[in-house]
Amino acid sequence: MLNVPAREKALKEGVVALENAELLALVVGSGRNDRTREGQMGTLLHRHGDSLRALGMLSAEELSEQEGLDRSKALAVQASLELGRRLLEEERGGKVQIKGTGDIYEYFRIRMTDRPQEECHVMVLDTKNQVLATHLVSLGGLTQTSVDVRVVMRYALLHSGTQIVLVHNHPSGNPAPSREDEALTQTVAKACQALRIRLMDHVIIGDNTYYSFYEHDKI
Repeated sequence: MLNVPAREKALKEGVVALENAELLALVVGSGRNDRTREGQMGTLLHRHGDSLRALGMLSAEELSEQEGLDRSKALAVQASLELGRRLLEEERGGKVQIKGTGDIYEYFRIRMTDRPQEECHVMVLDTKNQVLATHLVSLGGLTQTSVDVRVVMRYALLHSGTQIVLVHNHPSGNPAPSREDEALTQTVAKACQALRIRLMDHVIIGDNTYYSFYEHDKI
């Protein structure tokens, strides 16, 4: 049974009336000991500076190590935070036109900031710089991810794109490119050239900042 006070409050006043700890209590369900789930979630939040953003930076393994959370409940917390991110993305609505690197950064900022591990996405565009699709092409560790260029190009061809953007994050928060990042950029650029597809940019997302290979004349 869910934490009754939080549930009854939600039924009476709506979920908008709940505090963050109460919302998390409803998400993860009943507790495993004599402490209330709401109290456990309050402790969890306090331990991480009362910040949902800080919780979003934790991996499922790290969350499951917290008191009151097993692996399934940790995944439930991650899922709720991911839904929040996707809602913000959905509110943009319609086809998005990319006019510059700043637009690329804003498109991915919410999705990729505070991720606990490095991930790489490809954005596929048409001749009018409108976004046709985005795909996660690689998920790695804390410091790097391995990208299969064939997967990147397959998505470009699948959506009949004429341009692509490569985007990945640095969990450290520092967007400065590594030698591996530079090598990947050149490899993808050569593959694009062979297929007559333009590599518009390779953007690295950091903590409230980014690095653009295009803006640094490296594409």
